[in-house]
Amino acid sequence: MSDPLGHLSDRYFKAVAEVIETRVGIRLPLTKRTMVEGRLRKRVRALNLADLNDYGAHLFERGHLQDELIHLIDCVTTNKTDFFREPSHFDFLRNVAVPTLVASQRRRPANLKIWSAACSTGPEVYTLAMVLQDMVAAGAAMRFSILGTDISTEALQEARTAIYSRAVIEPVPAGMKQRYVMCARDPGRDIARIAPELRRMTQFARLNLMDEQYPFDRDVDVIFCRNVLIYFDKPTQQAVIGRLISHLRPGGYLLLGHSESMAGSGIPGLRQVLPTIFQADAAKLGRTAA
Repeated sequence: MSDPLGHLSDRYFKAVAEVIETRVGIRLPLTKRTMVEGRLRKRVRALNLADLNDYGAHLFERGHLQDELIHLIDCVTTNKTDFFREPSHFDFLRNVAVPTLVASQRRRPANLKIWSAACSTGPEVYTLAMVLQDMVAAGAAMRFSILGTDISTEALQEARTAIYSRAVIEPVPAGMKQRYVMCARDPGRDIARIAPELRRMTQFARLNLMDEQYPFDRDVDVIFCRNVLIYFDKPTQQAVIGRLISHLRPGGYLLLGHSESMAGSGIPGLRQVLPTIFQADAAKLGRTAA
């Protein structure tokens, strides 16, 4: 049975792919065509258009691309994320990065700034908050704040709400779940919410990593930018990393995804600590620690 919303013509698919690569840096080869069409069907219905090609005309013939762009990006970008994804990174944060950074700051308690630069729906941000709050409870002389940014407005709204299904929360260790996750009293409701104690430590903002400048602090201690660079070509990866590390405090850390270790290699101003973990080199950055 044929889909009543049809398929994008070659011309409209190429036009959508060009917009996404230009604005977001993500390449959409022909192999992604079925995925793109599937995700855009909800916009066809939301706008009460006839079919996918009518949507293409809406964007490129009738002048609505700019109005629709934020929704187009939301549809096409992938928001795969999990709590405690790539757990060795959180072990490094707990055992190496945070103790080193706290010791390097003159002020007491130390004030750590953490940035999740592709936070999706928020599990990475709240995983960081759990790990850091446990360290504070254990006596670490620090305060912390966490910024989560993403290009998807829909993902950011879910992150701010901090409500997840029990299945999504499942990777959280039992002790942390007890301390930081509020489950619905009705066992029939399959939802849980991150505790206010952690939500107060976080803020979220929309950011396109393709932007020439990022409007955030330049004394960030740790930046997580995991599993997003794989969608960019090599020059774009290097440009994004260059912009990110301009926001790192000398001695701060950049953590990439396990499939992205090569993206950080050879970048001026970065010293490779472990395959996916890099440290800002104060001498090469030409800056001094605060």
